[in-house]
Amino acid sequence: MTETTADSAPAPDALAGVLADAPFVRLVATDDGDALAAAGTLARALRERGVPFQVRIARDPVPDTAGDDVAVTLGVDRGTHAVPGARRPASTTAFAVARELGVEPDPVIALAGVVAAGSVPGTDGSGDALEAADRAGAVTRRPGVAVPTADLADGIAASTLVRTPYSGDVEATRAALAALDLPAELDGDAHRQLASLVAVDVAGAEGASTRSASSVERALRPYAIDAAAGPFETVGGYADVLEALAREEPGTGVALALASEPGDDLRTAAVDAWRSHGTAVHRTVDDATTGRYDGCLVARVDAPASTLPTVARLIRDFRSPEPVAIAVDESAGRIAAAGTGDRGIGDACRSAVREAGGDGWGDETRGGVAVDGDPTDALAALRGAL
Repeated sequence: MTETTADSAPAPDALAGVLADAPFVRLVATDDGDALAAAGTLARALRERGVPFQVRIARDPVPDTAGDDVAVTLGVDRGTHAVPGARRPASTTAFAVARELGVEPDPVIALAGVVAAGSVPGTDGSGDALEAADRAGAVTRRPGVAVPTADLADGIAASTLVRTPYSGDVEATRAALAALDLPAELDGDAHRQLASLVAVDVAGAEGASTRSASSVERALRPYAIDAAAGPFETVGGYADVLEALAREEPGTGVALALASEPGDDLRTAAVDAWRSHGTAVHRTVDDATTGRYDGCLVARVDAPASTLPTVARLIRDFRSPEPVAIAVDESAGRIAAAGTGDRGIGDACRSAVREAGGDGWGDETRGGVAVDGDPTDALAALRGAL
């Protein structure tokens, strides 16, 4: 169990100077799409500069140094060289550092990291990346829904950017889309019809929270990616894939983030992992038993550990009337929490395990707890800390 320090992004030129002279760089990123995109951006720049490096993903990154190696943590403010992501997407800082290294970084993966962080391209320091993508013709804003795949039913069913009555069920999604009688080649009007359907179905779903109407906005009016500029259909879809891979298959996630031109096999593996993750998450939300408490909604679930953080986020965004959602798998002794704003979720998780035992981690908006055995005491301590 480790403590975090105050979140402050490093000066890009200072970090670039350290990296340029490093004999070896060890990049360790938190298990989320923003940190993974940041790791990929820095790693590609280091490769172009001829600096040896290693990349790994960890739920609670700790700097890993040996000798003169330089360790950089991504997504958390820990260690001498850190690119935190709580107040500004780590991917935007990584983009600036790569430029200071004399490399022109891929703006599309940086923008995907921005969306994965819950931000909007062009804000929170991502203006340079959006400008570069626009200048290169890599992205175009259009109506519609952000999905990674050309198959809209597949994309919407597995997406964790939305929660509709048919999420997790591709055939039910296909039936909902068929009712629109969309043309084979979607024009602007067809994309608008699609976006309206999803927005209405998200907000009108049984159990939808008042927050769902605003949460769905991040999946609408996406930035479409030019076929030659990225492996997926939209920036938001790319973000969804990175977020899933960081937890489900980090090795595939790192390979994707490092690949400037991913091959068909890698893209297929990434989409398969994303689809499995999203489908499992939605089915878990379907089966969850919830209880409302002061300040949080607790969902008791039976789910793989890799999906628990996404379950908590989805419930927070689309089901919870409270600002914090907690997903608990009692049989596995696992807890994941997601909150709105800067609620100190990670500190609350660490505080909970000081009382109940186990391991706690996280940042301002998300965190987790793992214990041996029944997590009831840890859950009670977490609720108290929040």
